[in-house]
Order: sequence, then structure tokens, then C-alpha cells
Amino acid sequence: MLVTLLHHVLNGLGKTLGLLSAIDPSLRAPFAVILGAIPGALSRYYLTLFFARWLGASFPYGTFVINLTGAMVMGFFITLTLERTMTSPELRLLVATGFLGSYTTFSSYELDTFNLLQSGNRGLALVYWLGSAVLGFLSLELGNLLARRVS
Repeated sequence: MLVTLLHHVLNGLGKTLGLLSAIDPSLRAPFAVILGAIPGALSRYYLTLFFARWLGASFPYGTFVINLTGAMVMGFFITLTLERTMTSPELRLLVATGFLGSYTTFSSYELDTFNLLQSGNRGLALVYWLGSAVLGFLSLELGNLLARRVS
């Protein structure tokens, strides 16, 4: 089922990228990044609002979850595309640079850590700062392992 879903998503992206073939080759890469960046940024925005409403604003849950899921999807996607020889550079730019680049929020991660420290929440700041780095790396590895198991 996951393989079928992934196949449909990649087919849809392939058709979208097919539209780029009519564009000047020097503009294909920037357009691929743009096509991914808009939904990535909107996903980050709405998920941040969702987690703040659901779990409160005392801890940056949205940024935390987004960084972990973004790292996992990056590990999955990059491993899948490199090992399965999906060679479309525009597809890699759309997903990795465009979508995930605007979806993940490393600069927000740094700002959130700063804000937690400034508000006197040293313990939470440490958990957030270290947890994002360690769990983010483990999430990337999980995405890598999941991609290797997809048949």
C-alpha cells in the first residue's frame, strides 16, 4: 500500500515537472524549488498553529515535530531517490530543497531555543535544543531505513 501511494505521488510530481520541460532550461531549477517551497512553508505555518492550539505555546511543539518529521522525510526521500536512481534533478530540487527546505525550521529552532533561555526555562531549552538535534538525526536514520525496506 505504501509503495502504491508513493508511486502515485511520484507520478503526480513527475507530471507536474513535465510542465517544466516547456520552460527555459536555466529556469527549471528555480521553478522546481518554488513549486516545492510554497506548500512546504504553508505546511510549516499551519502545523505550527495546530500544535500551539492543541498542546499550548509554552514549548515550541510545532517546530520540534516539524524538524523531526522533516529530517525523517529527507532521509527517506534522499535514500529512495539515490538508491532507486530517480535521476530527475528537478524532482530532487522540488522535494528536498523546495518543500523540505521551507518545511523544516532550523532558524526557528535556534530562535525558539533563545526564547526559552530568555524566559528562564533553561531545562526546557536544553531538552528542546539537544532533543531536536539527537532525535532529528535518529529520524533521518529512520527515514533511511524505511526507504531501504520499501519494495
